[in-house]
Amino acid sequence: MFRFSRRLFAVISIMSCFPQVAAAQNAFTWQQVRDRFEASNPVLRAGEIGIEESRSQEVSAYLRPNPNLTFMVDQIDPFSTNPYRPFGFALPFVSFDYLHERRHKRELRLESARKATTVAVSQQQDLERTLLFNLHNAFSQTLQAKAVLAIAKQNRDYYDNVLKISQQRRDSGDLSKVDLYRLQLQRVQFEADVQMAEVNLRTAKIQLLTLLNDHTPLDQFDVTGVFDFQDQLPSLAELRRTALAARPDLRAALESVDKARTDHKLAVANGSTDPVFGMDYARNPPLPHYFGVSVSIPLRIFDRNQGEKARTDLDIRRSERLREAVETQVYGDVDSAYAALNSNLALLRPYKTEYLPKATEVREIISFAYRRGAASLLDFLQAQNDYRALQVNYLNLIGAYLIAANQLNMAVGRDVIP
Repeated sequence: MFRFSRRLFAVISIMSCFPQVAAAQNAFTWQQVRDRFEASNPVLRAGEIGIEESRSQEVSAYLRPNPNLTFMVDQIDPFSTNPYRPFGFALPFVSFDYLHERRHKRELRLESARKATTVAVSQQQDLERTLLFNLHNAFSQTLQAKAVLAIAKQNRDYYDNVLKISQQRRDSGDLSKVDLYRLQLQRVQFEADVQMAEVNLRTAKIQLLTLLNDHTPLDQFDVTGVFDFQDQLPSLAELRRTALAARPDLRAALESVDKARTDHKLAVANGSTDPVFGMDYARNPPLPHYFGVSVSIPLRIFDRNQGEKARTDLDIRRSERLREAVETQVYGDVDSAYAALNSNLALLRPYKTEYLPKATEVREIISFAYRRGAASLLDFLQAQNDYRALQVNYLNLIGAYLIAANQLNMAVGRDVIP
């Protein structure tokens, strides 16, 4: 009985661990977040359905015209002198006709539909580019909020250690009661920094989960990644060339020009005449049976599709102007994003190599001196505030750098800054 009780207690102990495992945070990398986004975002899924709809229109565009079958019975006489033979003089008639499309109309319709699908694919890629920009920004903001929270907790713990030493100094008579109270009141700022950082982290996670269309509780969701900057950048000329080759909106504009040319060819072809070939079979006494053939040619004297020819010709020029506008926009996006990223790097370099080491050194020196009575309370508090402000500014600059790098990746159309 005692062994059974021990085994039951062991099983209950193991099972009690399951809720803790289920509630543990899952830290996702950027690639994992991107994969989840591409698999679950409803806007992307709707765009993919639109591409499938465009492909289904290719089937309709290549369909042949339906033939016409006519069956007729003529000379039915229900009022004849012989009421029992109303069909005695009936003449059956069967005809069949088919419209023959000239000038490769069907092939041009298919070509136009396929190019419409190509444009839809490029537009879907451009939509994905924009949504991934928003997703990467949310991911970077979450990493920034985590880094700020870690620094806030680190500063609070450091200050708590200073308060502990100050309490010991007060107990030994080396520190006045007023100075100790002032130090203790100063801790409110450090606690407020922690609380604000936690709120910002939860807000960033909510935004990220919204983009992922995920309803995971915040306590069970986390991200991980490198929160730092890269000092080296590609040249502006290289980025421009890459953008011209990779931007999906520019590719869609080029494909729209090509489709407009095909639509103009189709409009010209639709202005041509399509003959209708027919064949009929009937009975007409004294001939027992006969058949005939016919060709019907519409006389397109007034309507030769002039309006569509003019419209599609204008659409070619319109699409070319739009392509030029998109190309100019590509250059502007790359140049502005490159300038913003360079500006962030110009600020980050001295922060990392000069400002942060000096602020850390000043804080340690002033803290050491204050603990030994060689520095005033005002100097100590000022050193703490300066260090805290520099740390937060540095993390905010890295966050701004990551957003600017994401902006440059979006402007180029591919990841050029990892």
